[in-house]
Amino acid sequence: MIFHALLIKYAEIAIKGKNRYIFEDALVSQIKRSLKAVSGDFKVEKESGRIYVHCPEEYDYDETIAALTKVFGIVEICPVMIFDDNGIGAMGDDVISYMQQVHPGYSGTFKIFTRRAKKSFPKTSMEVSSEVGGRILEAMPDASVDVHEPELQIHIEIRERIYVYSLSIKGPGGMPSGTGGRAMLLLSGGIDSPVAGYLMAKRGVVLDAVYFHAPPYTSERAKQKVIDLARIVSEYSGPIRLHVVNFTDIQLYIYEKCPHDELTIIMRRYMMRIAEHFAEKCHDLGLVTGESIGQVASQTMRSLAATNDVCTMPVYRPVIAFDKQEIVEIARKIKTFDTSILPYEDCCTIFVAKHPVTQPQIKTMRISEKKLSEKIDELMQKALETTEVIEIG
Repeated sequence: MIFHALLIKYAEIAIKGKNRYIFEDALVSQIKRSLKAVSGDFKVEKESGRIYVHCPEEYDYDETIAALTKVFGIVEICPVMIFDDNGIGAMGDDVISYMQQVHPGYSGTFKIFTRRAKKSFPKTSMEVSSEVGGRILEAMPDASVDVHEPELQIHIEIRERIYVYSLSIKGPGGMPSGTGGRAMLLLSGGIDSPVAGYLMAKRGVVLDAVYFHAPPYTSERAKQKVIDLARIVSEYSGPIRLHVVNFTDIQLYIYEKCPHDELTIIMRRYMMRIAEHFAEKCHDLGLVTGESIGQVASQTMRSLAATNDVCTMPVYRPVIAFDKQEIVEIARKIKTFDTSILPYEDCCTIFVAKHPVTQPQIKTMRISEKKLSEKIDELMQKALETTEVIEIG
């Protein structure tokens, strides 16, 4: 591969002041983690306000780029060729060699940006740009200079060696994993909750997850579907600890004792209680759901208030104001959509009432839950004790 290194560019991290190094170190750590899946001895280093991934002599370029485009905190990835500093004449030859390999026969407009980190270099940045630009015009007569709106930007960084790059690959943005705390994601087999997890991870939040399984009403394929979704999200977020809760007995008891138009809300309230239990054990700072206002009956503002009523932790809903198409577009982008639409029902869809209440009153929900007092604590304890924990990623 002709590229010797990859320049990693970030955005928000640069404005973190005295804490900037914490975020840079977290980004370096996540880059190293992502590259473990790629064959080759990569070296990730911070150099004078830059992060570089120095590549081995032989590596899979496409696989490397694919891994890095899933690392939150990266805004751009710039493939770099590195040359020895043998003076301005040799630099011109090297940049022409770069152009011939990366942009052979180039005939568009260009501009050179020079950054002289090595202040002992005898030429100024303007002088380097001018001289090297002239050499390119000689070697590629169909090209031309445009200093205002160039089609191609060629960057030269003068360090102990000469770094040249012109390509830019878009990264996912956001903040490095681990810089935003931890949270418990209520993960179903639907489209919304994996997207919610992805968006929280993009802000640097480490994810744990809980899935409510209801055998025999939900199959092992439904469970595997959720595991697969967690695995896809973990490619961005890092490892996820997935809690698989057997929710069947609790659902059946609620179905037996409570008004059927309240089933969804009451079941949701017990899911939130269980999720909060595991969140506390995992030292999480909040719960995350994929709820969007008005998308279904259980997601009106009154319904959300009714489920929030049982929580002491904050509940984060990153897709709360998204419409369905916006959520689907993100799901397609992160490759969860095709898995989410597999036709395996989860426990939320099995016990849906024909005419669910859309404007539930918290006081009414509390009264209805009193009908469960005889056995609900026992069933909850059993569900907690029999929860399966799967480490993913």
